[in-house]
Amino acid sequence: MISDQQLLRYSRQVMLPGFDVAGQQRLLDSCVLIVGLGGLGSPAALYLAAAGVGRLLLADDDVVELSNLQRQLAHTEADLGSNKADSAAATIAAMNSDTQVTVIRQRLAGDSLSEQVAAADLVLDASDSFATRLALNAACIAQGRPLVSGAAVRSEGQVAVFDSRRGTACYRCVYPQGEQDEDLSCSESGVLAPIVGIIGSMEALEAVKLLAGFGEPLLGRMLLLDGWSMQSRVITLQKNPDCQACSSDRR
Repeated sequence: MISDQQLLRYSRQVMLPGFDVAGQQRLLDSCVLIVGLGGLGSPAALYLAAAGVGRLLLADDDVVELSNLQRQLAHTEADLGSNKADSAAATIAAMNSDTQVTVIRQRLAGDSLSEQVAAADLVLDASDSFATRLALNAACIAQGRPLVSGAAVRSEGQVAVFDSRRGTACYRCVYPQGEQDEDLSCSESGVLAPIVGIIGSMEALEAVKLLAGFGEPLLGRMLLLDGWSMQSRVITLQKNPDCQACSSDRR
């Protein structure tokens, strides 16, 4: 049961029509796997902890580098050389002791990926690798978990929600042949610092809505943001009946 101290901490959410104590309790009872604690995963993890998600599984095998500090707000100069999941966990611990954090200092794959996805109520993809995104997509389909996916580069970003249980398109439906350009990364193309903050925060928002049963998540839809002109649009994602990942004859 939610405590008086928690009611005070989360009062600004609890007072929202349609959210209420029940929505907050659902957050407190939830577990989220975040893959990648960089530009997207940093704001997502911090906002999910601040909002009161009860348990976070933080997975990243990378270490903090100086070039990360331009946009990865879970880390500071004191964290240079530290594992990113460890660094983010320390920041979260200082913010909200309500949130239990499990650190995973390895690149998830195979059985370990399946186990961590199964342990969570929702998976948040904040990775920067197409291979990882495909693997997460497949694991979420196999384990019946919703997947919140985000990406950002240069001054552009996108957010989508995939949930095979609700019959939406999956990540592979959208990218059947893979990304058009595997080299389209922040290290190769650059990225404007606030863009990853906006997209990561949007991922956190979608996760909160799904977990708390609040609002209208981007199920089967993708939000595209152009930070250069500050224009956005939402497109409907079509399910591919012959998808290699989610079609009924391949599951």
